[in-house]
Amino acid sequence: MINLKNINKHFDDKQVLEHINWDVPKASIYGLVGPNGAGKSTLLRIISGVLKADEGTVLVNGVDVYDNPSIKKHILFVSDDPFFLPQSSIKEMRQFYELFYPSFNDSMYYSLLKKFGLSETDKINDFSKGMKRQASIILALSCSPDILLLDEAFDGLDPVMRLNLKRIIANELLNRDMTVIISSHNLRELEDICDRIALLNNHTITIQDEIESIRNQYHKIQLAYTNPIDDKVLHDLDPMYFDKRGNVYMLVLKGELDDKMKRIKDTQPVLCEEIPITMEEVFVYEMEANGYGTSI
Repeated sequence: MINLKNINKHFDDKQVLEHINWDVPKASIYGLVGPNGAGKSTLLRIISGVLKADEGTVLVNGVDVYDNPSIKKHILFVSDDPFFLPQSSIKEMRQFYELFYPSFNDSMYYSLLKKFGLSETDKINDFSKGMKRQASIILALSCSPDILLLDEAFDGLDPVMRLNLKRIIANELLNRDMTVIISSHNLRELEDICDRIALLNNHTITIQDEIESIRNQYHKIQLAYTNPIDDKVLHDLDPMYFDKRGNVYMLVLKGELDDKMKRIKDTQPVLCEEIPITMEEVFVYEMEANGYGTSI
């Protein structure tokens, strides 16, 4: 279990994270999403113990992470710009990782090299962006961490390699109680693999829950009328999103639906249909409700 309690972080006079309270259950895959500059990478670095929060604590199984080598050897953070020693090969980086991670798994290492089709003796500097990403993932998973933090994990990977990574992570969860947090801009990608999602927006986490629980709080309703109606009736429902095209309306409503549906049906629509909503739409509407992108 990872517990973040009242995490705050500034860089100079800029507030990056504010009052972050977040619980990540053991053996879960948690997606972390948010707009550019929201602080996702900073938050992952704080969880890994690379950065220290200005205020608050990060606990793993009740123990503070920062400046605690006995905990850090069970946590592995893969940044969006992975670090490699100058002129190193994957083999040389493997030797480097083995110094800090005694749980390094040789069998996993060679299996992943074969799966991703990389040579352990070629210089990593000569690799493409996607191949460097694959090398960092091979090394990270071979360390057999209890907690794996992936920053933009799928960036630079082609569709086959993205699918491979999802399968590997899923298998690791089945075989042992690894906890994974994946930061990404690609909500569709996260929806495929994660069981929980957290939204980091306006310096804090505004949503954190299982994907289905989040989705069930939002309702996309399409309405149609034979004759024009007074739009105020629908605006009074406080929709997160409102669109009108002739006598056809599209609303996105949040929260308990029963009372709102009764009021909608009182307007006597000829069509009243709830349409499935994607997680991408949920987060777009949430961020727009908080002012993100509304000036564009």
